[in-house]
Amino acid sequence: MARVCSITQAKPARGTRINRSGKAKKLGGIGTHVTSNTPRTFMPNLQEKRLWIPELKKFVRVRLSARGLKTLDKKGAYATLKEAGLL
Repeated sequence: MARVCSITQAKPARGTRINRSGKAKKLGGIGTHVTSNTPRTFMPNLQEKRLWIPELKKFVRVRLSARGLKTLDKKGAYATLKEAGLL
């Protein structure tokens, strides 16, 4: 199963970790310098949830990011899942 949020469609993003060395000028050094860029992946904060949908009188299993879970609380489970095309 792909690492994708069912509601927000958040998925892993690519980026870099920048390594720096040296002491900052304002701290009395000669300045910091970038020594390398390392590729990294930013993963969405996914949660597997089993939600009760009162309108359907059944449980639904969804894979949500933390932000998707907040959206679910704000708009309501049925409306949000219907908008996302899961019902």
